[in-house]
Amino acid sequence: MDKTTRNPMRPAVLALLIAGLLGSGLSHAAPTDAEVASLGKTLTPIGAEAGKNADGSIPAWTGGMTQVPAGWKAGSVDPYKDDKPLFSIDASNVDKHADKLSPGQLALIKAYKGYRMDIYPSRRSCPVPDVVAQQTKKNASAAKLGADGWQLEQVLGGGIPFAIPKTGAEAMWNYKLRYTGMGRRAQISALLPDKDGGYSENKQWAFELYPFNDPAVTGPADVEGVESMLLYEVLSPASRAGEGYLIHAYLDKPQDAWIYFPGQRRVRRSPTFAYDNPIAGFDNLYFVDQINVFTGALDRYDYKLVGKKEMFVPYNSYKLIDKKNKFKDMVGPDYVNRDFMRYEPHRVWVVEATVKADKRHSFAKRVFHFDEDSWALLQVDMYDAKGNLWRVQEGSLWAAPDVGACITYETQMYDLVARRYVVDNWTAEGEVIDLTAAKEGRINQATFSPDQMRRRGER
Repeated sequence: MDKTTRNPMRPAVLALLIAGLLGSGLSHAAPTDAEVASLGKTLTPIGAEAGKNADGSIPAWTGGMTQVPAGWKAGSVDPYKDDKPLFSIDASNVDKHADKLSPGQLALIKAYKGYRMDIYPSRRSCPVPDVVAQQTKKNASAAKLGADGWQLEQVLGGGIPFAIPKTGAEAMWNYKLRYTGMGRRAQISALLPDKDGGYSENKQWAFELYPFNDPAVTGPADVEGVESMLLYEVLSPASRAGEGYLIHAYLDKPQDAWIYFPGQRRVRRSPTFAYDNPIAGFDNLYFVDQINVFTGALDRYDYKLVGKKEMFVPYNSYKLIDKKNKFKDMVGPDYVNRDFMRYEPHRVWVVEATVKADKRHSFAKRVFHFDEDSWALLQVDMYDAKGNLWRVQEGSLWAAPDVGACITYETQMYDLVARRYVVDNWTAEGEVIDLTAAKEGRINQATFSPDQMRRRGER
């Protein structure tokens, strides 16, 4: 069983664990004044435990990476390049470390010969800008969910909604509205490896806009209830070049989606581009709501806040974005080359999602693991209707001091039944990782309209 962290010196954290264990996560109890006051003291400004863990393997948070390293540019500088692994976990010693692994991680190690996890020193690199700290503290008292338990009814921009979460849905919203900058653009690739060691590649321009990262936002009405906007323009393979995919995600309803087909020169609404509908070109291995590890409405699941645990998770994944690396060296027939993966011990929030009785989804249950320092989603185990572990998905995380945030982009998805995997949002061979595109005006809300997508496709 997972071991939740226990620390009698942290009454706020103990209260959270108790709340998570009480049931399905539909309670709407607000944080106490004492809990809110702990933000920036015993808790970090966004709700993580500020102190180190019992054995010191997870250090105290001291502000994260606030100084820009010399020559910094995403994909060209690894601030921790001189770190060496403390140890590796593989089939020979996995049982010794099972208490800090998820069932999905255990399954991968046991399923694939040579699969290992290299464990590095824990670097709590995620910064929290002052304005994010300020807005988060305001949200601790101001943010609230709707009566249905999942819609976000009120929230201020520029901060985490529920730094002291009481329900699983609140934790999900912390992930969805976590601070990563106003918006970004990048050339990304999704790779589908084959058993011969090769891969097929889908290269795209990706544009992402996050209206609630703006501290000027006073509530949902300011941004017409939009959570995020995503636009993807396919560059390759040649048979799909020119296709476009546009997603508008909302706080209070399922997302809207549109697809542009260059052969028809028209944009069509796509109500099926959501939830567990497969994404074209990936042999049914990749569902729409697995984009960015999880995207879309929260309406099909009940979310239980289980609590916290110490866990080995992907962290400071600078090797995955290093422009010196080539995809052919990074992917293998069964899994990502382990030399390019870095894992660290960190505390994570655990949320268990089960499909509602009146809803359907191919994943009957998902177990989410969120980094406490950033609310990034770093690992998900997914189960079928019979309770069998089906897929395992990893996020990645790396600090970007130029935007004062930890960025999550690259993902890896393993299907334990098909014995295949997909990676997405890989940028190592892309020309651009532009994290300040929205702040500096290179993209804006007009970029994400169906008409604009059509005009771009006709160029």
